Amino acid sequence: MSAYASTVINASADEVWKYLRDFGNPAEWVPGITGCEIEGGGKSLPGAVRRLEGPGGTFRERLLALDDVSRSAAYEILESPLPVRDYRAFYRVAPVTDSGSAFVEWSATFEADDMAKIEEFVTRQVFEPGLASLHKCL
Repeated sequence: MSAYASTVINASADEVWKYLRDFGNPAEWVPGITGCEIEGGGKSLPGAVRRLEGPGGTFRERLLALDDVSRSAAYEILESPLPVRDYRAFYRVAPVTDSGSAFVEWSATFEADDMAKIEEFVTRQVFEPGLASLHKCL
């Protein structure tokens, strides 16, 4: 199953990517995340693990890929209070060439016992509010 959301932000793709490439800043822009720390004081490099404090408990996520050329990143959930398995997420920033804005998309694939419920939750309670919040940050 998968979840997906996208938005257009009135900022350049480079500016948005500069902000989103920081794997340690979700507490700044994802509603409900109250804290985020890169374990071991690491940086936003593939293999980094972040610990997020949010609704329902602690999440641990590992950065799988970070590509400055394509302005994209991928991560996986290692531990979560959500009833999901094999959760992999991807986000990407692309230029909107006729306006100078940025197109941002965020998606995830996963397994869950109640796939429709988790898809609805991730899309409506994580991705859409997170992308809406980016408008205020940039």
